[in-house]
Amino acid sequence: MSLVRPVVSILFIVVLAGCGSGGPSASPAAPSAATSTAATSAPSSGSAVTQTETDWGRIWDGLPAGFPVIPGATPDEEAAGPASAVFVVDGTGTQNVATFLQTELQKAGYTALGSTEPLEDGSYVLDMTGVPDGCMLQATVKPTGGTTTVTILYGTGCPFG
Repeated sequence: MSLVRPVVSILFIVVLAGCGSGGPSASPAAPSAATSTAATSAPSSGSAVTQTETDWGRIWDGLPAGFPVIPGATPDEEAAGPASAVFVVDGTGTQNVATFLQTELQKAGYTALGSTEPLEDGSYVLDMTGVPDGCMLQATVKPTGGTTTVTILYGTGCPFG
């Protein structure tokens, strides 16, 4: 009995020490809505792509290189909240951007789920599914003054690479 307590204490210390090792994690904690994220269309070729848990579901923190490029879109450097990518498009109507993105995603093998009609505020939400089964993405195309903001959530069930 006298040996049990020291052995348990040593095991407890070893377990705690292992939990505190500071290596990078492949899945970071979800950022708060106030966290600023600069989303890009694809991470640099040598970096590992991380994932984030959102209210919508688990997403990639970037888009694969083959993801459709919206003409005139630039990354939104001041976007808040988790997203795979956030873009701003100047001088193109919200409907035009939504139609272009839906068409290009359908050409890439995605299928629209539900309505693609505009919401009351003039925004569009494209919920789409692709191959393999379980591949989901959501693109929100929203008018923001004289520009259009596109927020993309690219699900981790989708291929990346």
